[in-house]
Amino acid sequence: MTAIRTFLAALALAVTLLGVTGAQAGESLDEAQEARIREIVREYLIEHPEVIVEALQALEAREQAARQDSLKDRVVAHADGLFNDPTSPILGNPDGDVTIVEFFDYRCPYCKRAHRALAEVLEADGNIRVVLKEFPVLGKDSVTAARAALAAVHQDGYLAFHEAMMANEGNLGEDRVLALAASVGLDTAKLQQDMASEEIVAVIRRSYALAQALDITGTPAFVVGEKVYPGALTADQFREIVRQARGDS
Repeated sequence: MTAIRTFLAALALAVTLLGVTGAQAGESLDEAQEARIREIVREYLIEHPEVIVEALQALEAREQAARQDSLKDRVVAHADGLFNDPTSPILGNPDGDVTIVEFFDYRCPYCKRAHRALAEVLEADGNIRVVLKEFPVLGKDSVTAARAALAAVHQDGYLAFHEAMMANEGNLGEDRVLALAASVGLDTAKLQQDMASEEIVAVIRRSYALAQALDITGTPAFVVGEKVYPGALTADQFREIVRQARGDS
């Protein structure tokens, strides 16, 4: 903010110098004085374009802070659906002292990257609870994969299936989804039957509604405490967020 402060100081000095005569006479600046001030401002900005950059950065910071304040209120309003929905699968420690809510899509490469980073953190920290929100936004195959994963809950096979689909790097069409299901020991005939249930459709609809309420439009996205973190976080970023959530100094 140094450049902006310097600019404001220079502008204040220009106004003072140009307006001193008028101020002494109790008059406002005349047109010539106002034109000169505009010229001084223009010349300064041409010579110091970094002022514009800093001004834009300051504006962005204010807008981001206002957005986070708004999101905080919305996270609080939807806390029960985010953190306590019994239909949302759980990773890590179900009784962990920090909860991370993850919105993801099995076909999203950034989700897979974040999944690996989060797995690293979970392996080292046994006191984190992760709430998974199936949020298929990348087309029909994504919806099929999400419905299949949720159907696997009825066979107590969600976590193994979830890991298999997250590890998959290629196509994830229905045939591949069913092959992965079979590879982790799921009954694929039952899986297909359960995938069509209204219960599973409702779970995904609730994820869409929560995402919309929090302005989450892409994957992955994470909610921790009262904050929303969009994008593929690194292991170090996860650790820092967890540290902050615990109030560690």
